[in-house]
Amino acid sequence: MTDFSALLQADRGQPARAVHRVTKAGFGDWLKDQPGSVRALLAAARFEGEAGTHAILPGKGAEDWAVVAGTEEVLGPWSLAGLAGKLPEGSYRLAEGAPGDGALGWLLAQHRFDRYRREPKPNPPRILLTDEAARIDETVRIARAVALVRDLVDTPSADLGPVELYRIVEQIGAAESATVRSTQGEDLAEGYPMIHAVGRAAAHHRQPRLIELEWGNPKHPRIAIVGKGICFDSGGLDIKPSSGMLLMKKDMGGAAHALALAQLVMSARLPVRLHLLIPAAENAISADAFRPGDVLASRKGLHVEIGNTDAEGRLVLGDALTRACEEEALALILDFATLTGAARVALGPDLPALFANDDALADDLAKAGSAAGDPLWRLPLWQPYADMLKSELADVNNSGTGGFAGSITAALFLEKFVAPGIAWAHLDTFAWNPAGKPGRPKGGEALGLRAAWAMLKTRYGPA
Repeated sequence: MTDFSALLQADRGQPARAVHRVTKAGFGDWLKDQPGSVRALLAAARFEGEAGTHAILPGKGAEDWAVVAGTEEVLGPWSLAGLAGKLPEGSYRLAEGAPGDGALGWLLAQHRFDRYRREPKPNPPRILLTDEAARIDETVRIARAVALVRDLVDTPSADLGPVELYRIVEQIGAAESATVRSTQGEDLAEGYPMIHAVGRAAAHHRQPRLIELEWGNPKHPRIAIVGKGICFDSGGLDIKPSSGMLLMKKDMGGAAHALALAQLVMSARLPVRLHLLIPAAENAISADAFRPGDVLASRKGLHVEIGNTDAEGRLVLGDALTRACEEEALALILDFATLTGAARVALGPDLPALFANDDALADDLAKAGSAAGDPLWRLPLWQPYADMLKSELADVNNSGTGGFAGSITAALFLEKFVAPGIAWAHLDTFAWNPAGKPGRPKGGEALGLRAAWAMLKTRYGPA
């Protein structure tokens, strides 16, 4: 894991190269005050202060140089990411102002997932100095959480099955003195029949389980964080085409988000009683795979007709949500899942779909996401669409009929497993960057994580 704490340091007057920040609108005024040599160099480089561009400013000596960087007027999380990825090794400080939110992108631009590289490319550190000492620890925590999501999602399924996911939760939990347990085998089949049914076709060493972590003072408000942990999704007997299966190592992206959020809660010592739940399984194909047309029991007691075995994520989440609601004085539930392609058709890769049964919770999440530069978009729990989930045989069907409103019907299915009166929000996230951007390489991505953390801090952090 990248040592983010070494890349963001308190400014105590250490030697560092100056970074002059300009905007396109203000570049002309800034340029007037520069010597002729600088004006000539920037003209030759065609530097005009465009956001995301930079140029080297020569000094009197060979090593006496500085940087001018084009940015937005207000620094967002990714405003300095491109710069951090291009500058030479060394220490830097902004000549005007503080990095603020831009420090996060500076850190994440220097993170690499090189587990499978025989000879990883060298990534010399670029250190950013800041006089915002109070923000350093928080920025580093968030960078670590985002990197955890990225690394878990990028790891191939062969190296990240239910057992490996459990061991990672164990490791993170041990570092924070949390209690971690796993339910599997006969106990899982009896207590969590939908999780067991989805994962029972997998090889023995990849058998399903419910992973739980508990942390914090029981006297504090109890919150539950739930993450879909389908470590690979073949689609089951309703098998996906090869093109649809190619990225299904990322179908545990919800679990990655949930675990990263739990790590943030624990490392910041947020005054809550945390309950993390990850239903982990591989939706595989074998003679024992669950079938279209089967009727599954659930922990809640509802019987679910299987209209499509590729709608398995909502099944494992249903049992996990039921378990979360069994605890007394539960203040809220957040769940993360790479649940539906319909959400991506509606909102694209960058915007997680937000569903909530509580307007105040939905508003808090949306506002926190906007402020953090991690936007969410609320979609409705439109109750008339629940008719699409009707079953002739059972209490409910897991797959909506008609092909419409797929993300809404999936959320309505999950809502059936949330106890009345408990505030709940569901984030249908992509967990993937299809195209690389500064600080955000192609691959696994945390989308909705920072929004959820900002909301929790506002609700439960210091007044």
